[in-house]
Amino acid sequence: MKKLIIILILITTSIFAKLNVVVSIQPQVEFVNKIGGDKVDTTLMVLPGKSPHTYEPKASQMKAISRANLYLSIGVEFEKAWLDRFKDQNKNLVVFDTSKDINKTASNPHIWLNPINVKQIAKNTYQALSQLDSNNTEYYKKNLDNYLIELDNLDKNITQILKDVPKGSSVMVFHPAWGYFLNQYHLKEIPIEIEGKSPKPRELIKIIKKAKSEHIRAIFTQPEFSDKSAKIIAKELNIKVIKVSPLAKDYEKNLLKLANAIAVVSEDKSK
Repeated sequence: MKKLIIILILITTSIFAKLNVVVSIQPQVEFVNKIGGDKVDTTLMVLPGKSPHTYEPKASQMKAISRANLYLSIGVEFEKAWLDRFKDQNKNLVVFDTSKDINKTASNPHIWLNPINVKQIAKNTYQALSQLDSNNTEYYKKNLDNYLIELDNLDKNITQILKDVPKGSSVMVFHPAWGYFLNQYHLKEIPIEIEGKSPKPRELIKIIKKAKSEHIRAIFTQPEFSDKSAKIIAKELNIKVIKVSPLAKDYEKNLLKLANAIAVVSEDKSK
């Protein structure tokens, strides 16, 4: 009788145990939770306000790695330095690349900023969760189908917001993170940062001339980086500095915020 109770406890525990999933960046938390729902516990590595280019995990995060079942990578720089160490920390850790089958641009890892790319990230996430937890495949598939509809609607909403922005319009950014978003909606990116570094005085002069010729009305910066150079340019041109993070928590709200800001700036430019 005691053995039977122990077996039942073990079976029940295995049925109701959640997958421990680790992700690199904040938007992934939403992607995973949309698919995994109440079947997963998600741990974030690159904490809010930090840059995935330079981040180093805390001791508590390394403990989370040792307990994790699955690491969902997405191709950010942080992973190149740490994924092998994570696998050394936890020999049973399954690492799954959610960026697979996405057409990537060299030196730009910010694939998630295009909602069409996120549809593929969601499918990859579904595949990873289903492989590790086949008992809940139907649950994950239903969640995936619902989320794909949400992403299609997000794409349509952004397209509608930007409908009056002329195709080929330039958007000035500090860090060249928004290329996937802007390309999706037929816009161009003018970065201030050059090869990962703030521009030197001579380069700043060229950027200011470029901004004037393109009738730039705002510079988009992100809180993870210094905006000193952006403020110098903005002051010289008497234009706005708008902060939008590619790592923000609420993915849909964040992209809509960016789209609306671009639309308003474009409207100001046409006046």
